[in-house]
Amino acid sequence: MQIKKFDSINVVPFIDIMLVLLVIVLTTATFVAKGVIPVDLPESEVAAKQDNKKNLTITIKQDGKILFDKTVILIDDVEHKLCDYKEDTPIHINCDKNAKFDHFVVLLDVLKQKNFTNLGIVAEKN
Repeated sequence: MQIKKFDSINVVPFIDIMLVLLVIVLTTATFVAKGVIPVDLPESEVAAKQDNKKNLTITIKQDGKILFDKTVILIDDVEHKLCDYKEDTPIHINCDKNAKFDHFVVLLDVLKQKNFTNLGIVAEKN
């Protein structure tokens, strides 16, 4: 039996596999990196950039669900849940533009009763 001698290595299949792996990593990284609750925000001409200090983000989804950061809260429990936060906590309100206005008004009433003054309404800039 005669042993064959390798003069070179064919790297084309290796490159193909690496390109496929690169595409998989890049597509999954875009989904993981967002990590945001999808809400269709209304647009504003003078929207300011949101700073990421210690703040509370309250989201009102189109179906009426209220989320404190990423935790779903019943509308009746909003007042009780706000007791966990100081009055000077920055609060950012994300409200889907197709959500009922009633939920937004109820939320603002509760925030006003609890003397929260550092409020911001999040919108997309045109």
